[in-house]
Amino acid sequence: MSDTKNEPSGPDLVKGVSLSRIADGAMLLGHAHNEPVLLARRGDELFAIGAICTHYGAPLADGLLVGDTVRCPWHHACFSLRTGATLRPPALDPVSCWNVEQRDGSVYVGEKLARAEPQRIPLKEDKPHAVIILGAGAAGNEAAETLRREGYGGRITMLSADASVPCDRPNLSKGFLAGTAPAESNSLRSRAFYIDHDIDLKLNAPVASLDAKSRHVQLADGSRHGYDALLLATGAEPIKLDVPGATLGHVHYLRTLADSRALVAKALTSHRAVVIGASFIGLEVAASLRARNVDVHVVAPDAVPMEKILGADVGNFIRKLHEQHGVTFHLGTTAVSIDAQSVRLKNGETLQADLVVIGIGVRPLVELAEQAGLAVDRGVTVDEYLETSVPGIFAAGDIARWPDRLTGERIRVEHWVLAERQGQTAARNMLGRRERFDAVPFFWTEQYDFGLAYVGHAERWDQAEIDGQLDLGTRNCKVTYRHGGKKLAVAIVNRDLEGLREEVELERTMTAEE
Repeated sequence: MSDTKNEPSGPDLVKGVSLSRIADGAMLLGHAHNEPVLLARRGDELFAIGAICTHYGAPLADGLLVGDTVRCPWHHACFSLRTGATLRPPALDPVSCWNVEQRDGSVYVGEKLARAEPQRIPLKEDKPHAVIILGAGAAGNEAAETLRREGYGGRITMLSADASVPCDRPNLSKGFLAGTAPAESNSLRSRAFYIDHDIDLKLNAPVASLDAKSRHVQLADGSRHGYDALLLATGAEPIKLDVPGATLGHVHYLRTLADSRALVAKALTSHRAVVIGASFIGLEVAASLRARNVDVHVVAPDAVPMEKILGADVGNFIRKLHEQHGVTFHLGTTAVSIDAQSVRLKNGETLQADLVVIGIGVRPLVELAEQAGLAVDRGVTVDEYLETSVPGIFAAGDIARWPDRLTGERIRVEHWVLAERQGQTAARNMLGRRERFDAVPFFWTEQYDFGLAYVGHAERWDQAEIDGQLDLGTRNCKVTYRHGGKKLAVAIVNRDLEGLREEVELERTMTAEE
């Protein structure tokens, strides 16, 4: 998952290549008109699309063809070979398409095709004329964009309690905090994008109440907004550490863009940080602070970091990775108090700190759903279409607990890509599509030069099989998590293509169990 260069490579496809060079189901990387182009073959059909994923710039030639689509090797975005459209997040923008011709046993790429803009479909009586989206995170933003891509011509109002436009939250604890990604990379879209697409994005607009009977929401400022269909995408908030000193000015949480900006500003003047919590967010913060030469100590009650999710072998590797980069761990203990210069631990240790970051988990924001009388069970209960117990109200993202076909249980997952995909499905179902949500959960973490991708969801597992090697010298493996012999999830290190294949296999497993 490293950067790729976009300079044209491979054959000049304008001059043509022999058809025999492209087997059925294969891809060929080349260039046309000084742009990288991916030539793909499906039976007798040939397609030419942009070769670079529009999300983080991954080489699609290293991805996987599935039907008439190609999936990105890094973060599993999916593009149509026919139109270049992004079919699955996290990519938001399409890739280009070129005309393809066959002559005398050769294939030629011609001119770039004009991109067709979605046409607004006239509203029908049985469709919602006004949609409200509560929340402007991954799920809310993707829902709004999907509605417009699907041709929805009604009113879209997105209400956000945040002061910033929707941001790329995974970037906040990774590249932006580490200083390797510019500030402009944080915004998913510009303010102008929402204006151009007639999406009424209201910032600093916390919602005070939701009236499910009269179908309106009331904001904290007293204004009311009516709706025909509504999406709850309020997300989650960090769990607060309840110890003396936890509200001091040098104590930070990381959730919003404002949080990240404040943390970056503090990191620039800090020498020693204590990170409380060895979660993914905590460990990514630790790695990013080390990139800024801040001395870092990590405190967590676990014996092994991330053992519950990834197992002892992977957890011990992650600990050694951080220790190699100068991080000191204090495991099996917790913080009991914080003052201006230090953090005192339950085991009696006192750690000096001019910066404290707390990452001990999040809780779903379900208060509006509870107040409106929606079914709530450790999250907002939804059906396979992401509709709540009240018709016309849907939920997606960190708050949604849905019936998972793979495990046979209701699950709630706090992953960025999954939230986007739920927002996409919920938007289509608000338009009456009745599309079942069946995406396989996916997330990734980056710590220093180490990347791990995780496909599936194993809340409980009794077997973790490692194929390959995972040590500080060799980082190439697949870890399969099973429960009762059934494969539920896979962790991938330096095996991007294998991760895509595992995703497809888990999708097929769910389909077979219908």
